[in-house]
Amino acid sequence: MAVKKGMEYTGTVERTDFPNKGIVFVDGEKICVKNALPGQKIKFTIGKVRNGRAEGNLKEVLEPSPIETAEPLCPHFGQCGGCSYQRIAYRDQLELKSGQVKRLLDNAAEGEYEFQGIVPSPTDRAYRNKMEFSFGDSCKYGELTLGLHKKGSFYDILQITDCAIVDSDYNTIIKCVVELAREFGLTYAHKLTHRGYLRHLLIRRATMTGEILVNLITTSQWTDGIITETEFMGKLRDRLKELNLNGSIVGILHSVNDDNADAVKAERTDILFGKDFLIEELLGLFFRISTFSFFQTNSRGAEVLYSTARDFIGDTGDKVIFDLYSGTGTIAQVLAPVAKKVIGVEIVAEAVESARDNTNFNNISNCEFICGDVLKVLDTIEDKPDLIVLDPPREGIHPKALDKIIAYGVDRIVYISCNPVSLARDLGPLQAGGYRLEKAKCVDMFPQTGHVETVVLMNKNFSEAKDHVQIGIDMKGMK
Repeated sequence: MAVKKGMEYTGTVERTDFPNKGIVFVDGEKICVKNALPGQKIKFTIGKVRNGRAEGNLKEVLEPSPIETAEPLCPHFGQCGGCSYQRIAYRDQLELKSGQVKRLLDNAAEGEYEFQGIVPSPTDRAYRNKMEFSFGDSCKYGELTLGLHKKGSFYDILQITDCAIVDSDYNTIIKCVVELAREFGLTYAHKLTHRGYLRHLLIRRATMTGEILVNLITTSQWTDGIITETEFMGKLRDRLKELNLNGSIVGILHSVNDDNADAVKAERTDILFGKDFLIEELLGLFFRISTFSFFQTNSRGAEVLYSTARDFIGDTGDKVIFDLYSGTGTIAQVLAPVAKKVIGVEIVAEAVESARDNTNFNNISNCEFICGDVLKVLDTIEDKPDLIVLDPPREGIHPKALDKIIAYGVDRIVYISCNPVSLARDLGPLQAGGYRLEKAKCVDMFPQTGHVETVVLMNKNFSEAKDHVQIGIDMKGMK
């Protein structure tokens, strides 16, 4: 390639591939520049050239994209590293994401399939039911802050006052916690020295029920002599309970994490008030969600996502369904009332425990959840599936696990994907195994960002299914 690392160029972004990869051509050579939008004129430097592929680092937007017509929802836009689509009208966000997914699927699909476009989120703001905030400072030796990482920075934390993708209760709680910490001169845990006390604040708020969990995560290094740690936690509990909120706090927790990695987790958790879970409602079912357990972050969007998956699955009467990568068993419990049996497999033990608790909570008796790696667990299950639902993590499915899934030879496989790139990759082995992509639909779970969920139906008897679709189309034309 003629382009070399460190060289600076200007160019116009021709398109954006998932996720947020702006495509620019320089003297006929393709350059991928992250966080660039189609139509923007940008200045960038070449950061990496490898195996005939070049990646650029965005330096400056010289001219905005024609689709950047909206006023940002959030006062932190541009400084915060998230919600990069805020200057794009929501209808244009949907079109952009839908086009990205369709290009991937068009390139991966063998033969024709039905692309059903994208379903919008029921709301494009205040939709998240979980957020993780970090303690730090906005500049070296600056005032204690509590919020999100500044754009492009690993260390600097932007004080959040009015995040647009969460309920205002989050902003009220953040303000309360950081003001109390400043009042008593508490320090944050430094990433380099591993000294300090405050690490993260995790807030969950159930969209449907309004129940709120607040979890303060610290190290065990309490060094402040003004008051004791126990006294501080008591003041935190009392201040939070006094807040005037839209929802209601049902649990206040304190977790200790001394791991050097900057991950939000706990080695120990104490309940300061209430309980260590909240209740959320989804499609008429109720779910107990603990502070660290996985649950779709957009509750109303999850109802759309799982309804779409249920429609794609079709008839489930008297059938055994495998729900692989089942998480807390949400889709399994949605399908259970109209299935003979649902078997969920999930590697995260806490998620499996939550799934079992929730089936008991919802009086569902035909769900079984197994903890373990799908690759290994499939060899131990005596039941044979009639249908398979796949909802893997972002990296997709292990090739050997995919071989075992294909070997069951079920008529229908529904794949729910949070990463269309790994979905497109996994379509290759599925199609080689005799499956054909029948239809696909996107569901927007993450407005104002570049992320999207995709649901696809793979059919073993594709020719019959296609004939059935054609008959339906013909009958519509006769009406």
